[in-house]
Amino acid sequence: MVALTGGMFATGDTTPRLGIDLAGGTTITLKAKAEPGKESAVNETNMNTAVGIIERRVNGLGVSEAEVQTQGREHIIVNIPKGTDSEQARKQVGTTAQLYFRPVLTVAAGGVTPEPKPSASESGKGASDKDAKSDKDTEKATDGKKADDADKASSSAGEPSDSPTTQGRAVTEALRAPAADPTGSPKAAESSKAPESPAADPAASAEMTALEKQFTALNCQDEKARTALSDTTRPEKTAVACGKNSAGQWEKYILGPAEVDGKDVDDAKGQLDQQRGMWIVTMDFTSSGAKKFQKITSKLSQQQSPQNQFAIVLDGEVMSAPQVNQTLSANAEISGNFNQDSAQELGNMLSYGALPLTFSEESVTTVSAALGDEQLKAGLIAGAIGLALVVIYLVVYYRGLALIALLSLLASALLTYALMSLLGPAIGFALNLPAVCGAIVAIGITADSFIVYFERVRDEIREGRTLRPAVERAWPRARRTILVSDFVSFLAAAVLFVVTVGKVQGFAFTLGLTTLLDVVVVFFFTKPLMTLAARTKFFSSGRPWSGLDPQRLGAKPPLRRSRRTSAVPTAPKEA
Repeated sequence: MVALTGGMFATGDTTPRLGIDLAGGTTITLKAKAEPGKESAVNETNMNTAVGIIERRVNGLGVSEAEVQTQGREHIIVNIPKGTDSEQARKQVGTTAQLYFRPVLTVAAGGVTPEPKPSASESGKGASDKDAKSDKDTEKATDGKKADDADKASSSAGEPSDSPTTQGRAVTEALRAPAADPTGSPKAAESSKAPESPAADPAASAEMTALEKQFTALNCQDEKARTALSDTTRPEKTAVACGKNSAGQWEKYILGPAEVDGKDVDDAKGQLDQQRGMWIVTMDFTSSGAKKFQKITSKLSQQQSPQNQFAIVLDGEVMSAPQVNQTLSANAEISGNFNQDSAQELGNMLSYGALPLTFSEESVTTVSAALGDEQLKAGLIAGAIGLALVVIYLVVYYRGLALIALLSLLASALLTYALMSLLGPAIGFALNLPAVCGAIVAIGITADSFIVYFERVRDEIREGRTLRPAVERAWPRARRTILVSDFVSFLAAAVLFVVTVGKVQGFAFTLGLTTLLDVVVVFFFTKPLMTLAARTKFFSSGRPWSGLDPQRLGAKPPLRRSRRTSAVPTAPKEA
């Protein structure tokens, strides 16, 4: 008791963590489904991968203390606390992961990219443009073209290639150059044969300008900015995305339209290359996916960095952006600064994008904070009523023994409260309404153990024994009965925990926990306390209010030995 209470105050976790139904929030239960003939896809590895993806989605909403965990073989439970848009959360967690392979057009550091510095001639042109505001799209296109020429000249003059100004120019070149799209798609081929001036298509020019501004202003270190990107990314459009490099630093990308998607991947896994002594990720494609991948890699392998890279994009975030060194088809290998965890994680993500695994909502429960407070108060009131009824029964029937029972109940309650408070941050245990019901039921289970022991002691007194030997003789028989009873309760709780899903597990967990604590309290608190009480005059003398009055219990007279006289033969008198 001292250790648990001290640990509770030392860690600062002085109150149990409340579940969604008591604190308010949304609980979503998802069930995994496999396509016919591929039922093996619903397995532990893929479910854990799905949990990681859903957890990243929920965190992308700016949610704190959200819980995503598997329950059983095919269920995932998502608990989202109050303060979150439930509809947006359902949209995020209920959809299948979207995996795409996109060509990289340009890449820059994850911060805001400064605008390129204009030359003197551009400054003059810019000044004259302020006076002529008609046909804005044409002027922007012309300025961009002149800016490209000025940028090339400035770069050849010796400006560092990785400077902010050069990064800004690289963005402009990547977006406005006709050959910037290395994918070999029909649209790119047509544009390369007959390039049209951006001014000829005002809509395309406006879209290109907006994309350039979005990329320049993007700060991938801002979580909200990254979340906004995942909501607007479309596979058929050129898009802006964020991702981390091998050093763990954020980078931003401009990506071409998706050429291959996750369904084209047949299998992927992270494994150790024994010959080279390094971790790699291998990918196998389907027959149609192999043709697509061969086409894109044949084009990318002829480009210069960074346009020889393809980005692996999952839910709008770049997970990896390897370079293409040769034309690939049915299988590919990704190597780099991988360790075991990162290689296996990327392999799982690639494989998950190809798995026939979808999720359906089994239930969605939304509880307001006010309703949660009401339910918590109702649960506490119910527990107080149950405890009061037990106390009244113990006092009326057992009198002085009720004091030992109440102290044992208090010890059990203190241990339960401390463990619940510590298990919250340790294993994510949350006290929900069914768990409160389990704690209320545990009051009866714990009191039942005391009653079994008390009745055994009273039986010994009825047989005519005094209190101290009665306490010791009653214990072995009561101990066996208590262990059998608690084992049955714990077995029921364990089975219920395994076969149920959702909040019912909270009831089973609390019931099992309190059953184990009942054994601890009875063995290490109630029995020693009963032994000490037997040495006191109040209990040992059998006073009426002790609950152990021999006359009230109808005790037999004490067992005593009867005195017997033996006849001693005498010698016959002599005549």
